[in-house]
Amino acid sequence: MFDLESLISTVSYIGIFGIVFAETGLLLGFFLPGDSLLIAAGLMAAKGDLSLALIIFIVTIAAIIGNIVGYFIGQKVGPMIFKREKSRFFHPEHVEKTHAFFEKHGPKTIILARFIPIVRTFVATFAGVSKMNFKTFFVYSVIGGILWGVGLPLAAFYLGKLIPDLDKYILLVIAIVIVISFIPIALELLKSRQKKA
Repeated sequence: MFDLESLISTVSYIGIFGIVFAETGLLLGFFLPGDSLLIAAGLMAAKGDLSLALIIFIVTIAAIIGNIVGYFIGQKVGPMIFKREKSRFFHPEHVEKTHAFFEKHGPKTIILARFIPIVRTFVATFAGVSKMNFKTFFVYSVIGGILWGVGLPLAAFYLGKLIPDLDKYILLVIAIVIVISFIPIALELLKSRQKKA
């Protein structure tokens, strides 16, 4: 918690915006602290060190803008990467499969991915590569951004108010959040296996 508090205190609100933007929109941002940053910021707001309303506003806007940038990166870069017929990893057939996936599961994926570390960094770019309808992408990206940007800091804020010295157990809280975030994927995999069976 000390490191996260120090980071947030150093970079302030502008830094929080930049970290969330990079983590949700730029492919190289997958290693940045997303959920843990929001939880730490919410707990700091509970102690009166930050404004909860400002955190929620900044995180939500950064998450939405980051996703839009990620989408257009995928849309522009995708055709150049996937045009080689003999490429093993970037074969055009993969684009077709990705497009079919987003046509079927796109809206749900955009929202759920927001709560899954690493996945949320890449899903917007993949949506752009697959040429998912932008209006649909935008609507569900906004919904996901609001749910994530409001939900995590708000939950951490009220937990921080409810449980004294919760910031001492930040690693445990983050671990629980990460485990919970992977439950939707596990359920979807289970459903798909049952359908195949």
